[in-house]
Amino acid sequence: MACMVARSGRELQRYDNMGRRQVVGCIPYRFKNCGDGSIGDELEVLVITSQKGQTQGMMFPKGGWELDESVEEAASRESLEEAGVLGNVEDGLGKWNFLSKRHGTFYEGFMFPLFVTKQLDLWPEKSVRQRIWMTVDKAREVCRHWWMKEALDILVERRTSLQQLQKEEYALSCSLS
Repeated sequence: MACMVARSGRELQRYDNMGRRQVVGCIPYRFKNCGDGSIGDELEVLVITSQKGQTQGMMFPKGGWELDESVEEAASRESLEEAGVLGNVEDGLGKWNFLSKRHGTFYEGFMFPLFVTKQLDLWPEKSVRQRIWMTVDKAREVCRHWWMKEALDILVERRTSLQQLQKEEYALSCSLS
């Protein structure tokens, strides 16, 4: 059973050695269903609105990394709280330093892919956020944070490389048969 209350407050918040708040985000993704019911190889990603609504732009789930959790646990928690999805957190996409326009301070942000295995009907921030599945191109267009767009590009490159490797291995196994 998933926790249905979002964490709040900064008592457990992590900061790096330069005093920058550390935040963790996820790019929830799945493979698009084909018309015949099978699963294709086209990626769909889940974006969310800010708590202020869609006029503030779309983004991927992210929030503070707290002292009592690993970076992967924080990534998973943020995806649950903000987007209502559960899944497998995969290897990190990178680390970015960015300026928070809202607070006027630099943050250190970590991004991870999250392969979605379950989408919940109820989640902690459902009343203040919308979630929308979309293509990678559309997500790149609507995402308001440059560093999240870079993370998305890394995810796409990683998945493309993995798919190419799988095709080559399959072709090799067929030729050996």
